[in-house]
Amino acid sequence: MPLFISSLNSGSNGNCYYIGNRKEAVLIDAGISCRETEKRMNRLGVPISSVKAIFVSHEHGDHITGIPALSKKHRIPVYITPGTFNNSHIPIEPELVKPFTAGETVQIGHLSVTPFRKVHDACDPHSFIVSDQNVKVGIFTDLGICCDQLKKYFRQCHAAFLESNYCPEMLEKGNYPFHLKKRISGGKGHLSNKQALDLFVQHRGKQLSHLILSHLSKNNNHPELVAQLFNAVRKQTRITVASRYHEMPLLTISPTAQLAMF
Repeated sequence: MPLFISSLNSGSNGNCYYIGNRKEAVLIDAGISCRETEKRMNRLGVPISSVKAIFVSHEHGDHITGIPALSKKHRIPVYITPGTFNNSHIPIEPELVKPFTAGETVQIGHLSVTPFRKVHDACDPHSFIVSDQNVKVGIFTDLGICCDQLKKYFRQCHAAFLESNYCPEMLEKGNYPFHLKKRISGGKGHLSNKQALDLFVQHRGKQLSHLILSHLSKNNNHPELVAQLFNAVRKQTRITVASRYHEMPLLTISPTAQLAMF
């Protein structure tokens, strides 16, 4: 069974990623408002009623802002580690809070969601693999480094949302204060274009049909620059740059992936 995926928004102003089959779906993070999430899913032609769970990667505001209203209005369970929940301070109705543990797969209908720990300056941050039978999609953003776990799971993916946050030269020459530059590039912040490109070139599997470059910095990167870098070495993989302003077209991910026609 194929998976249908979209970035509803990607960037420091809000992150929300949709992965579903024809019956159920999950959101990885919900950092835009409930209203915007509903509007963007409606434009894609996917009903909000299909969302059976929200998985939370970490507690930073651009990943959790929309969760309280979205969960309450649509009665969507929120899968979140105790550490992240305690540090997020977001009001979620107790019966909708569902803890998860790194390495333990959660079953949401026919969807399997496997969390694993990542390196980021948060309490208990996780990345995710979402699969349906033999199709796997990775959600890999807010990464300080490309750890061995990330490399292992990236090799398995048919599609991946991969952070390519900043251009090192733009960050160095930009007007950010030193402490913020250090936070971004210091090993617990974000992946540079070069780090993401190295991961893609060295660890992609032959089955990787789509790479969605995500969480680009508004001030220290350009979508055109990122697209040029990755398209030069893409081979069979289709490259998409996720927007920080709107949803991307729905993609069908399967062994013969193509644009979804709903």
